[in-house]
Amino acid sequence: MLRLQHTFGISRRVTIFIITIGIILSLSSCSLFPGSREESTSDEDTVNLIYYTIGEPDKDLKIVNDKINEVLARKIGVTITYIKVGWQEYADRLNTMVSAGTPFDIAFAPEYATYIQRGAWLRLDDYLSSVSKEMYDVIDPIFWEGVRMHDGSIYGVPTNKELATREQWMYPDELVRKYNIDISQYNTLESLEPLLKMIKEKEPSYQPMELDKDSQNFFALDGYEYIIDKKLPLMVLSQDPNSPVVNIFETKEAKEVLDTLRRYYMAGYINEDAALRESQGLKRSERVFWKAAEGGPLSENSWSKDRGYKVVAHPVTPLLVTTVSVRGGIMAVSADTKHPVECMKFLNLLNTDPEVRNLFNYGIEGVHYTLDSNGQVVLIRPKDSHGDPISDAPPDYAGVQYTQGNWFILKTMGGNTPDPMNKWDQYRDSNNHALKSNILGFTPNLSSMPIQLKNIEMVWEKYYPSLMTGSLDVDAELPKFNDELKQAGIDEVRVEVQKQLDEWRAGHNRR
Repeated sequence: MLRLQHTFGISRRVTIFIITIGIILSLSSCSLFPGSREESTSDEDTVNLIYYTIGEPDKDLKIVNDKINEVLARKIGVTITYIKVGWQEYADRLNTMVSAGTPFDIAFAPEYATYIQRGAWLRLDDYLSSVSKEMYDVIDPIFWEGVRMHDGSIYGVPTNKELATREQWMYPDELVRKYNIDISQYNTLESLEPLLKMIKEKEPSYQPMELDKDSQNFFALDGYEYIIDKKLPLMVLSQDPNSPVVNIFETKEAKEVLDTLRRYYMAGYINEDAALRESQGLKRSERVFWKAAEGGPLSENSWSKDRGYKVVAHPVTPLLVTTVSVRGGIMAVSADTKHPVECMKFLNLLNTDPEVRNLFNYGIEGVHYTLDSNGQVVLIRPKDSHGDPISDAPPDYAGVQYTQGNWFILKTMGGNTPDPMNKWDQYRDSNNHALKSNILGFTPNLSSMPIQLKNIEMVWEKYYPSLMTGSLDVDAELPKFNDELKQAGIDEVRVEVQKQLDEWRAGHNRR
């Protein structure tokens, strides 16, 4: 018993001594360790935001994230946890997080309006007039018009880029020159037939026409645009202020498109796996004669870099600003975030600060890119075991440009096929000449029709990929498609959309 008391006494005196020393060190820390208290306070005050976006996770994502946090902490007292989710997984991951209430702060928002109706995104109007006013003033006002909802509010920050992404058809420059092809003469699906026939006969190593299960918006060639997106096949004529809402697959234009695609598929012009092939970027060195993509000015430069050989492109649709085009690259703030002000400070910086924007897009200078004598970016390619660059290897880091903020403060690309030094001036000029769709900014509220929308999407998934790639007999399958769409409730939805569009048009005509 005495031994226990003695031990306890010693232990108590040692504890008091340690506490006393700790207090002394704490009080004198400013003089003993200059700056340490300030750094500790800074760490405690720094808010970390969880940020999700689309794209394959990069080998160097962690070191880029660390560098980003160093800059953000210094400038606005914020850090981020930067999470990239693969192209094929992102939509499902976002849906699961929102449904389960998984905590996050900011996310790339591909289905902007749908998630607003689910209550997923924060209303931003008050912040856009205060902590993010600089960003609001920098981004083209037409983008804000396009993301404003039927209640007059804004729930996402659009990427300040080209306003109109035109449908463009690209071809290998080598074959265009070899056969002296004037690509500007080919503006309809039917007009391509002699070209595709020639390529199949004379260039057997080339796939004449490449499609995937998402297909292309061939209906835009006839002036149609989707009310929401292609999974709800309701469209209007963009430039007709009185155009009714139609199920596009009941129109003669759609029948002509499908018949042409079927003929091309049966002739062997379209890749056999088109109905099963996932949507993807341009594969390097793949030999394809005709490929469609949406793009703005100078898109053929980036497509050439992706392909690994020079391609030339020709736009086949008008320079038209649509609701879909302005909502193609939105970043949204979670309605459940605990840090709305910090989220908006971060988005403000991303859209106004060149250092931050270029870091997100290109990575770290000297590690992922260098600057040439013109100040343009030259990417550093991964090296093989001999230390030689691997030309077709993906970079160790690459931002997904259209998802992450203002393009006009980005450096342009140099290297073998440099961007013009006035690249962003050409984009501004294009924006100045773009035409606005007659339904720009219209978004129907269909929250009362979830069952119909889900059933329509299921029918769409059953038929659309095969019909739009020519893989199914049109005369046999198109009537079944339309019958099942009716059973799913597309006529009810069309009537409701038409009613809301009429009201929206009336309101706009009074302004």
